[in-house]
Amino acid sequence: MPELPEVETVRRGLETALAGSIIEKVTLRRADLRIPFPAGMRKELEGFRIKAIRRRAKYLVFETSGSQLLIAHLGMTGRFSVESQRPKRFAAHDHVVIDLKDGRCMIYNDARRFGLMTLCGHNELGLHPMFAHLGPEPLEEEFSPAYLKSALSLRQAPIKTVIMDQAVVVGVGNIYASEALYLAGIDPRIPAVKAADKAHKLVKSIHKVLHAALASGGSSLKDFLHVSGEAGYFQHQFNVYGRKGEPCISCKKPIEQIRQAGRSTFFCSHCQK
Repeated sequence: MPELPEVETVRRGLETALAGSIIEKVTLRRADLRIPFPAGMRKELEGFRIKAIRRRAKYLVFETSGSQLLIAHLGMTGRFSVESQRPKRFAAHDHVVIDLKDGRCMIYNDARRFGLMTLCGHNELGLHPMFAHLGPEPLEEEFSPAYLKSALSLRQAPIKTVIMDQAVVVGVGNIYASEALYLAGIDPRIPAVKAADKAHKLVKSIHKVLHAALASGGSSLKDFLHVSGEAGYFQHQFNVYGRKGEPCISCKKPIEQIRQAGRSTFFCSHCQK
């Protein structure tokens, strides 16, 4: 599933292409994705300008000149593309088509339909059920060493599981949690409370990993592509993720793999304590 760097890369591409554009027509080629499209979705979007596109956690938020925000989530296989003109034929999984007044169109394609689109009032986003429980953004000031130390000191669950908890910090998914813990020298298996004194180092490592991933356009392991159709290439910089049995870049001992909360964790038991 696309994580924060991938969603942010999509956001940047969409905002560059679409900010200031007017939505002329919305075509819903099915009744739902993961959830049904809201009633009146076309009416709430058609004729209004796309003012900006923001990101909250792994959600894209299209700010319009109308009364409603358009919220989108890519799920596992969702992808936006911006075409110079409306195609004569659509692909089987092109589920949403948004025609723009300038003749271009934005297409949302999602083979597995785990993504979603819904609406929300401009002043209601923080109260929306999808957003109300979310913790701070990892690249904003609120996610400080003091904040993380306090959050970890209350948790007995493994540190990797805790930093993937969206109520603690948003957007640090499976890949980037493994990579950040490696850079911080923290064993992913230890209770979060025992890592509290390393919060400063962990915040720094999370920042470093996410910034590097953003600079590389995210990671393309299977389905992720940019709005332009290009792949990200941060996967070529992984220190531990997906490298089971390969030598650690520091100590040369084999990288290990375990399962935590149903997800694969990769780490070096020598370098991470």
